[in-house]
Amino acid sequence: MSSLDDQFHSAALDDDLTATLDARGLRAARVGDDDQEGTHRWQDAVARGFLGGEPTEAQYTESFARNGYRRKIGVYDAAGVQTDVPVATFASWGTELTLPGGSAVPMCAVSAVTVAPTHRRRGILSTLMRGELRTAVSLGFPIAGLTVSESGIYGRFGFAPAVTATSWEISPRRTGWIGPVAPARIDYITREQGRDAATDLYERIRLSTPGEITMPGGHWDRTFGTRADAEKADKLRVVQYRSPAGEVEGVAVYSITEDDDDWAASTATVSRVVAGTDAAYAGLWRFLLTLDLVGTVRASELSVDEPLWWMIDNKRAARITSRDHHYLRVLDVPATLAARSYDVEDVIALEVTDALGIADGTFVLTAGETPGVDVVDDPPLGVPLVRLGVEELSAMLLGAVSPVTLARAGRVETDDPHRVARVFAATTPPRLSFWY
Repeated sequence: MSSLDDQFHSAALDDDLTATLDARGLRAARVGDDDQEGTHRWQDAVARGFLGGEPTEAQYTESFARNGYRRKIGVYDAAGVQTDVPVATFASWGTELTLPGGSAVPMCAVSAVTVAPTHRRRGILSTLMRGELRTAVSLGFPIAGLTVSESGIYGRFGFAPAVTATSWEISPRRTGWIGPVAPARIDYITREQGRDAATDLYERIRLSTPGEITMPGGHWDRTFGTRADAEKADKLRVVQYRSPAGEVEGVAVYSITEDDDDWAASTATVSRVVAGTDAAYAGLWRFLLTLDLVGTVRASELSVDEPLWWMIDNKRAARITSRDHHYLRVLDVPATLAARSYDVEDVIALEVTDALGIADGTFVLTAGETPGVDVVDDPPLGVPLVRLGVEELSAMLLGAVSPVTLARAGRVETDDPHRVARVFAATTPPRLSFWY
């Protein structure tokens, strides 16, 4: 952990958060990193909130061992029956978010947000979210992020979908490969070898894709089934791509579901492709689309602009669906906008409104090789002015949506949306390749 991550992890709960819940007969408390029993009960509440079954002993053990990096909050009702099981949960931690241009900024990541059905409509989620965002702001986090199960919840807190994910279902028998034929070899490896290779590769490449974040603790073990509580880990198969020079440049993990009525129509589900080079990307996907006895290949959390689209000759052999995925929330406008790069030199003014009062104000963005942001009382004359909410600014940040589109939707007000769009455009489509 960085010093900022450490400070956030151990910070006291926001006073308004605790006072508001206390006035409603509820108690908010951090779950201690060494509180094994409290962590188990917190995990019970998370499993309930996400419609899961009761955790197994293996899941309790693995969660306690691997999730120490998370700042875990529980809300407790002393008038209930199971007073040791939270009626609401909230987790957060410090990570890094990749911005256009290959830079990264600290980000407060949010996860495991649940409220028991017995305690809904009492403002618990609002109190938790507002309090934790205030804590993140006080410590200097310029942005917050989360992946969501329901997309209609977080807009009121200033979060917006900044990265869209696609899911693919490909019929490999209906299409041919027209992409490059990679000049190297592919070999099966163990799940442990795949995990280690993917860990190294991802750290090498994550700064090349806006939207990616530092991999949270334990996620690689979940992907490769190398943790004790992994389900159906025996179904996973892992291959690596090695360059002619012998360097491991890519890893893929997949599983096969057989079709009992037609063994030649099995389904391959691709859990992850981590490619450090274009050759590795092409080599791994060509391999996956030519697996024996496979009639369908499925993959998710892919980009909206995958090179794979241009590597198959029959585009209609692929069914692609899109879904909102990574939500961002700007907390510090100057720090966030100054951290990304811009491909044009220009000056624009932004008048930002924020219902939570965190990021509102008027700002002048000087885009170019050395970007800068000034806080001003009034927008200067002769500079294009953009009036927008923090939600719209967060959606635009990585270049996933054009200000022209937002202006046509009535979400952004400006006299020159095309000029603003050129400022915020990014050459690499944003992507987040996993859930957290």
